[in-house]
Amino acid sequence: MAHPVKATRPVLELNGIHKAFPGVKALSDAGLRLYPGEVHTLMGQNGAGKSTLIKVLTGVYTPDAGTILMEGRPVSPASTLEAQQLGISTVYQEVNLCPNLSVAENIFIGRYPRKLFGIDWQTMRRDAEVLLRQLEIDVDVTAPLSRYPLAIQQMVAISRALNISARVLILDEPTSSLDEAEVQLLFRVLRRLREQGMAILFVTHFLEQTYAISDRITVMRNGEREGEYACSELSRLALVNKMVGAPAAPEPAEAAQHASHVLHNEPLLTTRGLARKGVLTPVDVTIHKGELLGLAGLLGSGRTELARLLFGADKADAGAIVVDGKESVFATPRDAIAAGIAFCSEDRKHEGAILSLSVRENLILALQAKAGMLRAIPLKRQQQLAADYVKWLGIKTASIETPIGTLSGGNQQKVLLARWLATEPKLLILDEPTRGIDVRAKQEIMDYVTNLCRKGLSILFISSELPEVLRCSDRMVVMRDRKACGEYRRGELDEQSVLRVIAGEGA
Repeated sequence: MAHPVKATRPVLELNGIHKAFPGVKALSDAGLRLYPGEVHTLMGQNGAGKSTLIKVLTGVYTPDAGTILMEGRPVSPASTLEAQQLGISTVYQEVNLCPNLSVAENIFIGRYPRKLFGIDWQTMRRDAEVLLRQLEIDVDVTAPLSRYPLAIQQMVAISRALNISARVLILDEPTSSLDEAEVQLLFRVLRRLREQGMAILFVTHFLEQTYAISDRITVMRNGEREGEYACSELSRLALVNKMVGAPAAPEPAEAAQHASHVLHNEPLLTTRGLARKGVLTPVDVTIHKGELLGLAGLLGSGRTELARLLFGADKADAGAIVVDGKESVFATPRDAIAAGIAFCSEDRKHEGAILSLSVRENLILALQAKAGMLRAIPLKRQQQLAADYVKWLGIKTASIETPIGTLSGGNQQKVLLARWLATEPKLLILDEPTRGIDVRAKQEIMDYVTNLCRKGLSILFISSELPEVLRCSDRMVVMRDRKACGEYRRGELDEQSVLRVIAGEGA
């Protein structure tokens, strides 16, 4: 239930914030207003500028232009410490505390109460209990933090933030690893803090949680503030539309004729109740041989989390994966590769390309992993494979020995695609394969991928660009808030229909 904002002046206000990095304009005339006694949610797709705005606000980045006002007074925090001294504290998605220290030590780390001959342990423990009791948390503050679940660790991080400063609290994706009961515990605490006059900035991708806790919403898109809205006056469908932007142009008529290139209805991979606590609720999905299955949904909806479970990058807590009729357990990605599954990660820089290695070396990595470290791939075969894929995919590089870091984003993506194709997989998982690359490279990659599908390769395709998913997919599974909300065949959905399902206004 939304809580009416009573204050007439913002406790914190950002106006006309600009921030650029080499080759990238991260923020352009961005802004934000926070009032005392409210939960204000910041929403936007990946790359919208949310994280950059928070880093400007907390002193990690210095803005190129713009003003930050604290209760009407200009401020310019140059570090997180200065931001804390101004009354701005942040609790991040990953709890950055020390699990080997006690709860009390974590709350007061760096600010231990002292007496004549050292730390005043008794005062520290008593004050820690008082702080946690304000959040309705009753735990042994002398026990190691590692003893407690993530939700309690989040509360300890919040207690520490409140003890540093009690004016503005920023929560950056605090519920991403919490289950439903833990989320409700956090929300009870936030409502209590709101009643005490705290200004809370809540960053999330979950629509249900946004409408459960928020008073107002600021939507960001492409580094700009798209708008600021009262939660009670903005429908879920309207919110989703504002996050993704204006609908794209209608797809070409020939794209709709992608027709049914699925070879047959024989399943290649099936999941039964596949789940991971705090990440994905039980999911049942089937991918057929020669089929391109699209996954649609907002960032954080469970798309990438499902892909990582299928590839063994993360371990499932429940459920099963069946490949070619045989139940499989993927303890590591190597197990998935052995079963014929390949995975192109959305994080090209950190989980894909090794920028200092050559095109050839990057290309043969997965094939070498599949063969094993004791069976080195002969150099001549490496060179032939690299030369062939450079030709087939039209990779623009001076040589196969050129460091991949010198190539454009689109050409890097083609090398990573070639890396997995060289393993001759049965299933290729593509997570945002066209993010951050130019239109021509994007079209070349998708044309190549759909042609592979026609030849019998199964593909799981994840993309935030709905027109792209609709155009390419034989079937589509729509994800929302860590669960699968519906499955649709080509032609059963258009872009607005998908947005309504994502927003929870249709199924």
